[in-house]
Amino acid sequence: MEYSNRENINLIEKIKEHAELLAALIAGLFILLAWRLDTSGQTTASVILYIVAFCVGGFAKAKEGIEETIEDKKLNVELLMVLAAIGSAAIGYWTEGAILIFIFAVSGALETYAMNKSNREISALMNLQPEEAWLVRGGFEPMKVSVSTLQIGDHLLIKPGERVPADGFIFKGQSSIDESAISGEPLPVAKREGDEVFAGTVNLNGAITMEMTKPNSETLFQKIIQLVQSAQSEKSPSQQFIEKFEGTYVKFVLLSVALMMFLPHFLLDWDWTTTFYRAMVLLVVASPCALVAAIMPATLAAISNGAKNGILFKGGLHLEHLSVLRAVAVDKTGTLTQGKPVVTDFIVREGVEREEALSVLAGIESQSNHPLAQAITSFAKAEGVTISSQVTIKDIPGWGIKGYVNDMEYLVGKPDFVGTEEANSFADGATAKLATEGKTVIFIRDKDGIVALTALKDTVRDEAKKAVALLKELGINVIMLTGDNEKTAKAIAKESGVTEYVAECLPETKVTEMKRLLSQHQFVGMVGDGINDAPALATATTGIAMGEGTDVALETADVVLMKNDLSKIAYAVRLSRKMQRIVKQNIFFSIGIIVLLIASNFLQVVDLPLGVIGHEGSTILVILNGLRMLNKNV
Repeated sequence: MEYSNRENINLIEKIKEHAELLAALIAGLFILLAWRLDTSGQTTASVILYIVAFCVGGFAKAKEGIEETIEDKKLNVELLMVLAAIGSAAIGYWTEGAILIFIFAVSGALETYAMNKSNREISALMNLQPEEAWLVRGGFEPMKVSVSTLQIGDHLLIKPGERVPADGFIFKGQSSIDESAISGEPLPVAKREGDEVFAGTVNLNGAITMEMTKPNSETLFQKIIQLVQSAQSEKSPSQQFIEKFEGTYVKFVLLSVALMMFLPHFLLDWDWTTTFYRAMVLLVVASPCALVAAIMPATLAAISNGAKNGILFKGGLHLEHLSVLRAVAVDKTGTLTQGKPVVTDFIVREGVEREEALSVLAGIESQSNHPLAQAITSFAKAEGVTISSQVTIKDIPGWGIKGYVNDMEYLVGKPDFVGTEEANSFADGATAKLATEGKTVIFIRDKDGIVALTALKDTVRDEAKKAVALLKELGINVIMLTGDNEKTAKAIAKESGVTEYVAECLPETKVTEMKRLLSQHQFVGMVGDGINDAPALATATTGIAMGEGTDVALETADVVLMKNDLSKIAYAVRLSRKMQRIVKQNIFFSIGIIVLLIASNFLQVVDLPLGVIGHEGSTILVILNGLRMLNKNV
């Protein structure tokens, strides 16, 4: 019974979604019947069916046109079409008027389909949000509760095959998580204790227990929905111009039609029937339906395409701006690089066991919370080295650490702490070479001298080189802005392939550099992830935030990359440029058709049926051309 009710509800929803198209098809059926009756001599019956077709097919658009006119106090295309259909019927052209309503209804249904298609991804996302979750409290059995009742700190059990109900981290267990709904990437991600998980993603195999860290209204999942919904409601400058132009143009058309109903009779000796007929044809062919539909369907389709690929646009304006970017400034840490140091080299003194030296160093560094110390400890664990546990340390602020292992004293720090001259000459002067590669070098020294050196570096992301190369192919310069020193900046710039770099940038310096780039290139994007990037993100033509960045960066940016994949920037630019090409094609095509049909009408070459087909056919073609933006291949 419940299944049957669900089926009925789904059927009703589908009927509502396709109501305009169904109305158009029913109107078409009435037109066909009316035409058959007319050809068989049953004029009265055919007129009645034509009137029914007018009402069924034209009701939605007439209602929309009247409501918009009352609310916005300006004339619109829908009213022009209704007037043209009524005018055609008034001079006896019932079939042409009805066909006009039918094709106009079909094009309207197609435009609605384009908008629904762009919203479908968001509706699908909203449906992915679980409504219930398994709440775990102490040693009690898990309870199924409503997600809306959950609070920060709650422990939740997610069984294999279930969706994650909230944002948080894994408290117990490990599994593979399908994050395609968030990132657009099809491959599952391995997760273990301490790793983040996001609402709406799918737990594929192992049972896990998570701790909730964000309220339901602030999850990454909800942010995606809110950002895309906001983008769809925000109109691009081109769309705003077309809508302003529409009201003025409609007044001009109505004035032209009013003059056309009288002047040709007196100036060109047309009879009254021809004069009125040509005025009705003008009313049809001069309506800017195709021009009005030139931008919005393409823009909505592009926003939907971006959302499916993990790129969130906060509005059509920002989507348009991407097409004209000439330069992109990129933050280094956390954007071009991983944002955390890793050990790249470990060199020991001759005669010293590598594992023993690393064990001692990791034992000392394991007592510290410094990022470099944590990187060295992680490196030792990855190497399978047993870390010394009998360690005491004394922190020397600004210098390094004194460590004591089995009553042996060790110094750990930079060259000026362990002995500059000896550090610089260690391992055939390896320090200088490592420094030019942008690496930070840490030494460990015992009573006999330098035991070993460790070189660490914030490594360039795997996709960074590819992303920079793709942007260069699109004719976009890539400039790195970093607060790091000159040597490190130069090394990272060379490795990632950026066009130029600016080192030792403070937040205000980044804004100054952004203004310089804007004066030089006019249209400049900024990519960042931190609080210090927010001012530059706001200054840029288009601010682009990494999805795992700070909330401030996400709020300030105009475009968000949900997965930290820089190559998506090039995809977004290509998407924007394709949309601009399609919009220009639509505008030139629609204007060309209008001019051609108007000229043909004055020359009495085109009749009302051809005018209807030419006008409404061009509208349908323009909408279909805009829907090409849904294609993933850009």
